[in-house]
Amino acid sequence: MTLGNSMLIPILPQMEKELGISAFQASLTITIFSITAAISIPILGYMSDRFSRKAIIIPALTIYGIGGLLAGIASAWFGNPYLWIMVGRALQGIGAAGTAPIAMALTGDLFKGGEQSKVLGIVEASNGFGKVLSPIVGSLLALLVWYGPFWGFPVFVIISLLLTAFFVKEKKKKKEAPPVGKYVKGLFSVFKHEGRWLFTAYLAGATCLFTLFGILFYLSDTLETQYNIDGVLKGAILAIPLLFMMVTSFTTGSKIGKDISRMKKVIIFGFILMTASFATLVFFTRLVPFIAVLIGSSIGTGLVLPCLNSLITGSVGAARRGFVTSLYGSVRFLGVAAGPPVFEWLMNWSRTGMFLATASLTFVLGLLCLFLIHIKKPKDDEHDGDQHTLFRKLQLTTE
Repeated sequence: MTLGNSMLIPILPQMEKELGISAFQASLTITIFSITAAISIPILGYMSDRFSRKAIIIPALTIYGIGGLLAGIASAWFGNPYLWIMVGRALQGIGAAGTAPIAMALTGDLFKGGEQSKVLGIVEASNGFGKVLSPIVGSLLALLVWYGPFWGFPVFVIISLLLTAFFVKEKKKKKEAPPVGKYVKGLFSVFKHEGRWLFTAYLAGATCLFTLFGILFYLSDTLETQYNIDGVLKGAILAIPLLFMMVTSFTTGSKIGKDISRMKKVIIFGFILMTASFATLVFFTRLVPFIAVLIGSSIGTGLVLPCLNSLITGSVGAARRGFVTSLYGSVRFLGVAAGPPVFEWLMNWSRTGMFLATASLTFVLGLLCLFLIHIKKPKDDEHDGDQHTLFRKLQLTTE
């Protein structure tokens, strides 16, 4: 899933030149992927609850590969390829909707308690690892031809399809999936009782991805226009902050266990780091100190995301986990979609204003997490029979 956007970021400036399009139009190739994914994720999340996780993941991967193939063919042989690239990217977004978000729900099905948090940390770390590799792989493929990354997607899809088909084993469902009416009623019950903190967590996840991809878009443009750095070196530089995020995600997932109080503290500290980093970037224009300060925000993101994953995945039973985690994935995708075009506008407005606005946003999200996520002992009349997972003994509620 992470290849879908990160692998294209290094080639966006080249795409502008080759296709004769604006920076905004180039950024829309990221946005269309993310928007179609965001729309599709809740639907595929419900279907994964209704049927099985693999029954969604395998066809979704296939659609993802076809979308990349279409974009590659259009770039190579069509006279005006931009429209067809956008169609291919939309298909890829639909396919991506059935990959990592469903895998997160599958993780929740297969693992419990502290082990679940650890594995979800690995899932987020592998998400980060994909982001680390993506700019480098995208830059390497672009050395062959600028649209080389599009041809790389089907190759990665074939590998993923084979691994999923042969090595992912699902548990058999103990009972039939509930009818749509009962399913929706159960979802309303979940969001009625847990909605305020869940939506706060959703917004926090979207903000992390919004700032991450926005800053990467800014850095990619700066490396090429101010420093004349492109190709593999550019991809390697873009990978540096992502590498720190990946390592932090893996470590965080391994250490937090099922301690909800600790998760909340780590989330708040992560947003403090992000705020301090973005605010400080105002004073640094030289590349090396800029990257060094930017790493602080990457570490903050790596602290926040695994904790959010554990809280959200553990908030509901397996019968509705696919939808709840997929909705989270949908909101994350919206954050990714908004990042490049919004930061492109902010770059044209004011560099200082861009970083201060970003710092203000992460500061506000830190406050929301502080005040809206509370820990409270569960009441006797537990509201949902599905709440037997992470919140059986200790439940998140809101004041």
